[in-house]
Amino acid sequence: MSATTNTGSRLLSVLLVALTSFLLLAAGCAADEEAGNAASEKDKRAVAEAASSEEGVWPVAEVASRVEPSVVQVNVSSSQTTPYGQREAQGLGSGVIYRKDGYVITNNHVVEGADTVNVAFVDGSVETGRVVGTDPFTDIAVVKVSRGNLPAADFADGADLVVGQLAVAIGNPSGFQSTVTSGIISGLHREIPPKITGGSQQSALVDLIQTDAAISPGSSGGALVGRDAKVLGINVAYLPPTQTGAVNIGFAIPADTATDVARQIIENGKVEHPYLGVGLTDLTPEIARHFDISVESGALVTQVDPQGPASDAGIEPDGVITAVGSERVRGTGDLLSALRPYDPGEPVEITVAKGGEASTFTVELEERG
Repeated sequence: MSATTNTGSRLLSVLLVALTSFLLLAAGCAADEEAGNAASEKDKRAVAEAASSEEGVWPVAEVASRVEPSVVQVNVSSSQTTPYGQREAQGLGSGVIYRKDGYVITNNHVVEGADTVNVAFVDGSVETGRVVGTDPFTDIAVVKVSRGNLPAADFADGADLVVGQLAVAIGNPSGFQSTVTSGIISGLHREIPPKITGGSQQSALVDLIQTDAAISPGSSGGALVGRDAKVLGINVAYLPPTQTGAVNIGFAIPADTATDVARQIIENGKVEHPYLGVGLTDLTPEIARHFDISVESGALVTQVDPQGPASDAGIEPDGVITAVGSERVRGTGDLLSALRPYDPGEPVEITVAKGGEASTFTVELEERG
């Protein structure tokens, strides 16, 4: 997404994108044990050398060559009213081919408000795109082109990610098509709060992958890829050094979230999100001490919708949600992330700490309107 458009302006300012190995050495005292240890040591060195090779430049080049055809440039335009009359604004972002029959995953903020969408492929061809549907809550959108036999990417749904593993970002920053950057996964389950996205608490981007692979304006909607050339996530945002004082802090939406949302958009034209019916804020140790709250982390319930499912289940304000089912909740991001796999109408157990006691409530979730 470029600076020439206000498409997704809430995220443009921050744009909306080591594995430490250790060696255990055993010391033996018998001659045969020493020989065995020597062989074991040799095997371990071979594994370490192979791992080192995998982290080198050639795997990045191989990954890029395999995934590059699946990453497209998404060009958008929209008519905007200015003090000088109607003007046409141009913008661009990235996308990843989801299905070979023409479906492309990108970010909602890339195509939001667009009048026209064009998809540019690595072979130089361009196709007119149609926005099938969008989901502002996850910042995922699906675009369809009338073209078949496309090189669809391989998505790593349900992948067990490890902090420190190789991460390769492919996108179109500032219109430089098929730009490749590499780094590692720097963190998991990250959250971009609504004060940055400019939305409500419920629109916070949560459960994100953090990476130090460079992500820039125009990279939004591109691919974050692992060493096996499978897409780990859809690049969504970065934090500018001018605002944070830090460099290379980028974020991607996990592949399983992106593909689940895309599937719902294609099949149903919309995405269902469970509704709990509470207002929330993060509980910090400082707040807990000030108000003499018995737990030090969780999602503090500030208000309850009297007509919502949480109220029906008996949840009241000033309680702290500490778990959803067996998943621990350390803050509002954890709660929103833990609720996403549930369908509206499905019962879920919510653990709430209040007055020094923990209680479990069975809540039948509703659909967010």
